[in-house]
Amino acid sequence: MVYLWAFLVGGGICVIGQLLLDVAKLTPAHVMSSFVVAGAVLDAFDLYDNLIEFAGAGATVPITSFGHSLLHGAMEQTKEHGFIGIATGIFQLTSAGIASAILFGFLIAVIFKPKG
Repeated sequence: MVYLWAFLVGGGICVIGQLLLDVAKLTPAHVMSSFVVAGAVLDAFDLYDNLIEFAGAGATVPITSFGHSLLHGAMEQTKEHGFIGIATGIFQLTSAGIASAILFGFLIAVIFKPKG
């Protein structure tokens, strides 16, 4: 049952993204930015943690989880370190994802040639 809920929630997030692309005619950058902000807003109201508990990977894999992690890390570190904790908390929880994106983007750029 866990797999079904993960599939339905993750798929539902993807369906919303596809509808934003097709119906609302938003660009992929707008959709991605909107999902990051939506994840942060849901985390601000303590809703995204409940969604992760319910759907597991269906909620942690999509880009909305990145927004959740950004805000969640900033809020946790702000409690400990004050204002400077905002900057350190954002990168503490998301550094592995950011570093992976940079590394794999570089490797793909080295291996493949763009079409001219």
